[in-house]
Amino acid sequence: MPRRTLVHLAVYDTYADWETGHTTAHLARAGFTVRTVGPTTDPVTTMGGLRVQPDLALAELRPEDSALLILTGAGLWDSGDELAPFARTARAFLDAGVPVAAICGATAGLAREGLLDDRAHTSAVSFYLAATGYGGGERYVDADAVTDGDLITAGPTEPVAFAREVFARLGVYEGAKLDAWYRLFHDSDASAYEVLQG
Repeated sequence: MPRRTLVHLAVYDTYADWETGHTTAHLARAGFTVRTVGPTTDPVTTMGGLRVQPDLALAELRPEDSALLILTGAGLWDSGDELAPFARTARAFLDAGVPVAAICGATAGLAREGLLDDRAHTSAVSFYLAATGYGGGERYVDADAVTDGDLITAGPTEPVAFAREVFARLGVYEGAKLDAWYRLFHDSDASAYEVLQG
């Protein structure tokens, strides 16, 4: 079976556009196709004020067509249930064995859906997720980013660590190259550039 190279990025009003820039840019450079998924195909406005026209509506998204679903943070995750359908879709992806990567407020959405109860995970801080009433507090890890099987989580200040975990899970970079990529973009270690070019 050929490797799937279509990645889906969830977009919705107030989504934190800076959280996935490293991830999507380097996936595209590595030969993946990134498509945006909105609640509908109507334009959404990011937290930074950018208007994004989704490629497809959430109702059209099928796990079997995707290599990964990326869920970004957004103010809407904490202001009601408007984004709950995205968390339910994450459940469908995980049930189908397709990876999900969630950063910032999206982790709270997954917590409310019960997806963090039995998986190691992280977020902004433990008490942020505890406020959702979820049952996974004992599985919380105080780390930049955490991968547990097909689920990747990260806090809002860790877009580079988030990208590193996605790249590792999808096999974009491995071993010394993955470490070099992280050192270059997280630590500004210029010596890592040579490893990436090798």
